[in-house]
Amino acid sequence: MTLWKKQRVFAGVGFLGFVGCSMVNYRRLGNASYWLYGLVLVALLYLLVGKALAGRTGFNLPFAHYSNGAFRWIKLGAGGVSLPLIQPSEFCKLFYILALSWYLRFRSNYQSIRALIGPFALTLLPAALILKQPDLGTSLLLMPILFVLLFVAGAKIRHLLLILMLGLLISPLLWSKMQPYQRKRVASVLLQNVAFCEKVEKTPWLSNLLVGGTFHAREWRNDEGYNLIRSKLAIASGGGAGQGFRQGPFIKYHNFLPEKENDFIIAAIAHQWGFSGCLVVIGLYGVIFLCGLIIAWNNTDPFARLVVMGVLAMFFVQVFENISMSVGLMPITGLTLPLVSYGGSSLLVSLMAVGLLNNIGSCRPFSVANKVMSENDRDGWVG
Repeated sequence: MTLWKKQRVFAGVGFLGFVGCSMVNYRRLGNASYWLYGLVLVALLYLLVGKALAGRTGFNLPFAHYSNGAFRWIKLGAGGVSLPLIQPSEFCKLFYILALSWYLRFRSNYQSIRALIGPFALTLLPAALILKQPDLGTSLLLMPILFVLLFVAGAKIRHLLLILMLGLLISPLLWSKMQPYQRKRVASVLLQNVAFCEKVEKTPWLSNLLVGGTFHAREWRNDEGYNLIRSKLAIASGGGAGQGFRQGPFIKYHNFLPEKENDFIIAAIAHQWGFSGCLVVIGLYGVIFLCGLIIAWNNTDPFARLVVMGVLAMFFVQVFENISMSVGLMPITGLTLPLVSYGGSSLLVSLMAVGLLNNIGSCRPFSVANKVMSENDRDGWVG
């Protein structure tokens, strides 16, 4: 089955997810959010155990699927019937937003610096499990969502700034713990400059700082930097109007543009439809963001408002990172372009998230609720 046919099947399943999330009472999802969050943690832990067993004993844990150097997928199926791969980290993004929004609906859960331990624990636990797969992009995605939800909930700005400062202070330690290939990916933003690349190659201490060892420019261009270079060439060759649908060397020839259906889908769009095609895609995302902001502004239910802002934060970070990494402004992390990139789990979760926006946007309160809830507030809402 071709990728196009597979994606059509994924879109059909995703449409069912959209309808389901549009029809169910969203507050029931809130009640079940901790269970959903716990379920996805179990799946992530299962993959981590599978990775450990495979590395130490060579034993392959059932259903734990290894691909491209990572344990990120669960493969279901029996009796010769193979089902599409499930990526728990994709579902973790949405279930995490639901659980964190449900937790932050009470003022006492974020008003003091000590109370912020809870939200950060809810964030760091799945982030650590996802990072071990390894999946740096999805792991880092959770932190911006956390800060957006804390800000929207009403956490004190000085507390958030203090935490950001602490994060900056420990960032050198985190950098030292990164694998050399991860450093090269992050440093690609600087290494794409030819003059700087040559300087790093001739300066041992700078080479060791950036990539954790000896740096060779030619090897980098043919390895970690290859995808970025090809992506920028594909975008540049598209011009204003593009080469045409399924036209152009980066589309017609195999491996001219690696991962053109996933990580670098925006480069494929730019190559075929040019800058104008990219503007259309970005404009459609703008419509989603605008509608989401209107829904959040007009809603007085704290949980609903937090869910909407969490979904918008998830979409915004993914869109910004995916497009930025394709043009060399951000490190390559593997984050997909929502609703566009190939992938069953990614498309399903994105459509479910849009379904939640539609659900919350169609709900109205039957009584006026406080903008911020306390533990004594009642749920005066219907779906």
